[in-house]
Amino acid sequence: MRGLAAVARATAAPVPATLLAFAALSGASAQAGVGQPSPWQISLQTPVTEVAHAMHDFHNLLLWIIGLIVAFVAVLLLIVVYRFNEKVNPNPSRFSHNSLLEVAWTVVPVLILVVIAVPSFKLLRQQLVIPPSDITVKVTAHQWYWTYDYPEDQGGFGFDSNYIPEDQLQEGQPRLLAVDNELVLPVNKTVRVQVTAADVIHAFALPSFGLKIDAIPGRLNETWFRAEREGVYYGQCSLICGQNHAFMPIAIRIVSEERYAEWLAEAKTRFAAGDGAVRLAASR
Repeated sequence: MRGLAAVARATAAPVPATLLAFAALSGASAQAGVGQPSPWQISLQTPVTEVAHAMHDFHNLLLWIIGLIVAFVAVLLLIVVYRFNEKVNPNPSRFSHNSLLEVAWTVVPVLILVVIAVPSFKLLRQQLVIPPSDITVKVTAHQWYWTYDYPEDQGGFGFDSNYIPEDQLQEGQPRLLAVDNELVLPVNKTVRVQVTAADVIHAFALPSFGLKIDAIPGRLNETWFRAEREGVYYGQCSLICGQNHAFMPIAIRIVSEERYAEWLAEAKTRFAAGDGAVRLAASR
């Protein structure tokens, strides 16, 4: 942005305001935030789990492969347009096939698919094979909110999580993502997430964790994550589950083990007393 402004002053020809604005936005906000999307975002959200890192690596590999294929095909098209148009080549040669070329355009795509398949199957195994877990949490989807249940070894309580309307948001809370009760979990712990639904099909999705799993009535699906850093991470139901689909966010607060133990003791007491509207660690 400074460079553009300097050029404008030196040439006495002001750079259009829209160009300056775009330069500022692209420089400051092009990278995704941690745990939530950013304005003008052009990349994936910052990964904070092992699976999310693997997903990003696989995504970047595919981008390179796709880019090289597109560039190669574009060059071939330009060569064909230049060398075999009617003006340059009025008397084209006539032949029906070329064995070497046919073998090449069969073998090369197969090799590309093999290169893609190896990390793809590895990533699929990471997602589906759940390691021994430290904590298990049950997630139940409703129209249009989430219910989180902790097992007996974590206190044996549960609570509902609803989005906060725009007119009730506090400073720093993102619109359509902030919730009244966050799911609180410790950092660097393997969490098994059991997902189901009470009415229609939903989807539990959290980009920074690399999570997306269907919540289906009468069925219990499982996934897992191990968060590497503390913070609040947002997601949403990613299936069109009804008219309030856009008002069904997910918020997971990752805290230290000490803070988690404190919150757990507080939450057990409050929920045992029937206080279903307890505010979690976000207010502290």
